Order: sequence, then C-alpha cells, then structure tokens
Amino acid sequence: MAELAIKMSNIVKSFGGAAPVLKNVTLEVKTGEIHGLLGENGAGKSTLMNILGGVIPMDSGNIELFGKEAAISSTKESQEYGVAFIHQELNVVNDMPVYENMFLGYELRNKWGFLLKDEMCRQSQEVFDRMNVSLNPADMVGDLTASSKQILEIAKSLLRKARIIIMDEPTTSLSVPEIENVFRIMRTLTADGVTIIFISHKLGEVVEFCDQYTVLRNGEKISSGSIEKEDGTKITPEEIAKMMVGREVQGLEIYKPRKTGEVVMKVENLSAGKYFQNISFEVHKGEILGFTGLLGDGKEELVRCLFGDIRSEEGKVFLRGEEVKIRSPKQAAKKKIGFLPSNRKENAIIKDLSITENMTIVALDKCIRGIYLNHKKENEVASQYKDVLHIKLGKFTDLITSLSGGNQQKVILAKWMYAMPDVMILCNPTQGVDIGAKNEIYNEIFEIAKAGTAVIVTSGEAQEIMKLCDRVKVMYHGKLNGTLEREQLSEEELMILSTGANLNKGD
Repeated sequence: MAELAIKMSNIVKSFGGAAPVLKNVTLEVKTGEIHGLLGENGAGKSTLMNILGGVIPMDSGNIELFGKEAAISSTKESQEYGVAFIHQELNVVNDMPVYENMFLGYELRNKWGFLLKDEMCRQSQEVFDRMNVSLNPADMVGDLTASSKQILEIAKSLLRKARIIIMDEPTTSLSVPEIENVFRIMRTLTADGVTIIFISHKLGEVVEFCDQYTVLRNGEKISSGSIEKEDGTKITPEEIAKMMVGREVQGLEIYKPRKTGEVVMKVENLSAGKYFQNISFEVHKGEILGFTGLLGDGKEELVRCLFGDIRSEEGKVFLRGEEVKIRSPKQAAKKKIGFLPSNRKENAIIKDLSITENMTIVALDKCIRGIYLNHKKENEVASQYKDVLHIKLGKFTDLITSLSGGNQQKVILAKWMYAMPDVMILCNPTQGVDIGAKNEIYNEIFEIAKAGTAVIVTSGEAQEIMKLCDRVKVMYHGKLNGTLEREQLSEEELMILSTGANLNKGD
C-alpha cells in the first residue's frame, strides 16, 4: 500500500471572526495518485489548498507530508516541502518572455550576476519537449493564448521538481487534444511518484482521470473514496454532483422557451485579419444565439470585435437597424452592449475594488444623486443581486478577490444585469463554476433573454450550448461552418461542424 503523501487533519479556518470556512476537514492523499478535490464554489476547496500551499495560515489542525509533520507558514516553505500550486487564476507575467516566467524567483546567474539566458532557455525547452508542447522560451507571455499560459504554469511546476502538484481547474481553457496531453503528462508524473490534487468542476474528467476523490460541502468533508467501486464500475458524475450539492442537479432540463422579437443586432461580412472572415448573422430580441467550435476557431475574437476590443477590417454592424462603428469597449457600453469575458482576472474584475463597487461600476450613473454617489442605493443593488444569484460572500465591502472564482463570475454577471444592455455577450459564462451554480447562472441568462435582451453566448462545451441556445453558429478556422436550430442540436452534429465537416443542412 502506497504511503500517504498528504495528511491534513482537523483543519479549521475562518476569516475575520465569521463562521468557519473549514470545519475540522481531513484530507488524505496517497503518493503517486491523482486525487480529485470536489465541491461547489465556496465549499472550501481553494481555502484548504491555500493552506497547503502556504498562501494563508490555518487556525488549527495538523499537516503531515510524506509521514513527517510539516509547518507551513509561507509559499516559500510550501515549495521547500515540494508543493507546487497551479492556481485557477494564472500567475504569469505578460511583460516577460517565457523563460523568465519559468525561472521567476529562481533565476540562473553567472558569478558576475548576469542572467544565463541561454541556459534558462535550454532547461525550459527540455521541459517543453518532455511535455510535448510547442512553446518557444523566447516568446513574450503576453502574446500567448490562454491555453499556452496554462501549459506554462504546469511546466513551471515540473521545472521545480515538485513532489506534490495542486491543479486548480487546469483544463478550463484547453482544447480536447491539449487536455489529453495534460493528463498524459499527469500520468507520467504519477508513475514517477508525483502526487497530484486535481480540482475541477468537469466531473466527467474527474471520473475518467482521477484515482480517488474527496467531496467538501459548506466547509465540511462529505465523502471520500475510490473512483472505481468494488464491483469494478466507476462512480458516476451524477453521484458526485449529488454529493456536492446535496440534491439531484445533473440531467435537469434547463432550457426555457420564450418569445423572440425584432432583430437587435445584425452583422454583415465582418472580418478581422487572421482571426475570422466574412461573418454574418442576426440576433433577435429575447433570443439566445450560440457560437461554438474548437479552441482557436475565432469565436472569442469575433465577440471581442463586437465589443470594440478588436478592430474589424471589413464588414458592417447594425444595432436596431442603424449602422454603428464601435471602436472601443466604452463606445460599446454606451451603445448598450454588455460583455462578460472569459478571462475574469485580466478583463473582468477590478481587483482593488469591493464586491459592491464591482457590481455597480458599469451603471454607476444609476447610483448618483445630484453630484454625489448614493452608497445606500449601491448597497441595495448589491443586496438584491446577492439574493438573486445566491452569491456567497462575507461583507459587501470585502474586495472581490475575497470571493471564490464562481462567485466572482456571478458578480460580473450581476454587473451587466444591473446595466440592462440591449445585447449581452457572454463568453464561457460558467467557466470555473460548479454544477449547482451553473444551473443558477443558466436560469438568470434565461431571465435576461425573457426581459428582451438579445443574448450571444460563446462556449466550447457542447452541453452548455445545448442547454442554453435557441440557435447555434458553429465556427471552424475563423469561418462559419454551419447553423443549427434548437431541434437539430446534438453533441455529434456540433462536433462534426466544429471539425470542418459539412452536414449539408444549410445556413
């Protein structure tokens, strides 16, 4: 029987005298296994791992690593014990090249103090070759895709020769081949004795790739065990989901039909260089129009162009029948276009502002009385959307970074719900969100559409597209490869169009 790599016993943690976030939680992980750590947003997963990673201290409890008591009070001490933490919100420096990110804080220098660039590039390339990924050590990180940044984070942990790797939602922004490659790498590492804690809301991945699991709910350990049952079958995603939320949530019918009206936005032959070409579509009042495809197909760049974040080179955009030239997000917001981006950390939240301030910032004019900001009104708005979206928080005055990723996503959605745009663009609206919160967000998206907003959703998850959309445009290599009406939607047909094949079903 393999020895325990991690034994966390009776861990207790609370913040600011509030109710405990962790209540006597115990976690045991064997050496060389992939262990799924599961739970809803706010269940305590990240807090428990932040304690192991030295990000925050525990109030009480005990930690043993490889059979020896471990006193962890800083990230540096955690790393000295062989722990690497790959956070959901990536910790890369965009203004540095890849090799400098790889060695940040561990730079190689000669006896005169000068950086050994060639040696750092060589060692970086060795890791990339081992991972079978095509990253160039000299490239600027700011020029990388989100998936390449995720792979860079994994590569950094390999460079440090970590014995325990914590992966918090590592596959969120990866394509299917990249996900398979990451798990191939993970299996290679565990064969060498590396232990991996895998935090994910993609329960299918957990069942397929993990050896053991632990479920937390409201700061308490609910269940743990082997993915493979005694009879040789595997635990199902539905069973895990029920443990996570305490009720049946998988397989629920989410879609809500509603009346649609006139065309709100019309796009004709829109092109933006290498990103996408000759895109045309209409979206109606009350309609939810989906865009899907494989990673890098151009859908994200298309909607960024509609919001003024990327300049178009050709084509026209009409709002309510009037041609518009949108050159910046500020102009888009004035034209009543809302945008929920896929990258919360870089493009959505304002880290130095409170939860309330992040909620009201887009429509701040609604909270002004005379020349003064009406804080009472702001608080009323925050309280309203906290209840509507079931946002788990401490105090409204806390920084938004105090929230879990899923609750941050709800705050961003609340921001635009309060602004009441005519067109709402949602990129991966439930990225990094647990199954229970996903259903809550889906319900609110339907309410937004029911109120008359034209909704555009981009997502690479077929199930999400099928649960939400009235029509779906499928993209392939920057071009539209087909349109599916709701009654035509299936995972098979979405995948056929996403891979460039033709269903001959018209547009």
